[in-house]
Amino acid sequence: MLDFTRARRRLVEDLIAEGIIKSKSVAEAMLKVPREEFVAPEYRLMAYEDSALPLIGEATISAPHMVAMLCEAIRPREGMRILEVGAGSGYQAAVCAEAIGREGEIYTVEIELPLALYATQNIERLGYSDVVNVFYGDGTEGLPEKAPFDAIIVTAAAPRVPEALKGQLKAGGRLVIPLEERAGQILYLYTLSQEGVWSREKLAYVSFVKLKGKFI
Repeated sequence: MLDFTRARRRLVEDLIAEGIIKSKSVAEAMLKVPREEFVAPEYRLMAYEDSALPLIGEATISAPHMVAMLCEAIRPREGMRILEVGAGSGYQAAVCAEAIGREGEIYTVEIELPLALYATQNIERLGYSDVVNVFYGDGTEGLPEKAPFDAIIVTAAAPRVPEALKGQLKAGGRLVIPLEERAGQILYLYTLSQEGVWSREKLAYVSFVKLKGKFI
């Protein structure tokens, strides 16, 4: 039988060696969250391969290196308020929850009802419901009633950044999103200065499912 704890540690060690995981908080979060509990049962033995795996419909659970990269991009710290667009199975939110601690708040919005239910079940079953709140709805609208956020993570590719999301980020905040371009998809980090000035940094070429919603 596969030793999941040993496989998880080996994966995290590899991601550290590759320079994907840079911070202690993300390393510890990746070590604590059992990815095997967030993948579809038939892929459980593949949980610690560094690859995306199918979920429900067209959805996938992102590869571990991508989960770590997104978490590193927002510079997690204690007590953050995070909006995630695209809950998937809940794995990304659980990793971020471990990285920001139990005083933080994560709101994750999923447009596909079966996935929203699946993520909710996983989050509750694994003890993250005190930090992670799953919403069923159109993530391109954000969650104005819970805004502003210290960070926003979008886990599906869009042609542009939804304006609603930009309007819900705090000054000094960070927004990470894959954008569709001619060459494929590029993961970008947007930062909003305290003076209200936006800047953009290219992080990596990526491959995500397409973002759904009325504000793209």
